[in-house]
Amino acid sequence: MKFAIISDIHGNLLALQAVLADIARQGVDQTVNLGDILSGPLQVAETADLLMGRNFPTIRGNHERQLLALMDQPAAQIDPLDSDGYAATQVSQAHVAWLRALPVSMALNADVLLWHGTPGNDLQYWLETVVPGFDQGEGPGVRAATVAEVAARLGSATTHPVVLCGHTHVPRMVHCPTQDGHVLIVNPGSVGLPAYDDNHPFAHVIENGAPHARYAVLEKTSQGWLVDLRAVPYDHLAQARVAARNQRPDWAHALATGFALRAA
Repeated sequence: MKFAIISDIHGNLLALQAVLADIARQGVDQTVNLGDILSGPLQVAETADLLMGRNFPTIRGNHERQLLALMDQPAAQIDPLDSDGYAATQVSQAHVAWLRALPVSMALNADVLLWHGTPGNDLQYWLETVVPGFDQGEGPGVRAATVAEVAARLGSATTHPVVLCGHTHVPRMVHCPTQDGHVLIVNPGSVGLPAYDDNHPFAHVIENGAPHARYAVLEKTSQGWLVDLRAVPYDHLAQARVAARNQRPDWAHALATGFALRAA
């Protein structure tokens, strides 16, 4: 069994196209999508159309939840400069129906379980931990989670030997000990956004340090799971220009550099 994992596309059509072209060269049996699909100032409708046509096994992320909540609000209350607000101005009723039908989690098979964040919390980082101090200049405000933290977030998800997660945009894997052995937790990174800043639960930045589109390939072998965390080049500067035209300098900087735009 060999499959590709994509996550956190954020409406970045060019990055998605580059990743799908790379996936086509890997000889995978299936591609799965871990959510945060459309939010952002890029090609929202076009990204939705492409993915709806592919019909990959797909789960919701926090931005699907947030976007759907916005769709229930009056149009006058939607801010088009907000990532979810911009997406809300671009989606069709068919796109909304597709998003509403997505589950929050999925068992791909007896081996693999899909979540966006952690079980029961689509805003929680699984393989990273946010810490206070960024506002005082004490580093990025986020660190790699300890094994104990990863295990605590696993909860009842020990029913599958492999758990896939997204949300943090950081490609990483942890072989987490459990009472019955180990669970392999894999985050493929973000297809569409290599850096961002956030305030939940404390101010912090996520930075991959390069503008590449990220995804992962997993293959079950006789020795265990082969994990290939892949970084794919694409025309990231073109997407940075789109973000700038749509009045999102933070996205433009992240897409161009792989680093978050920090205040001077």
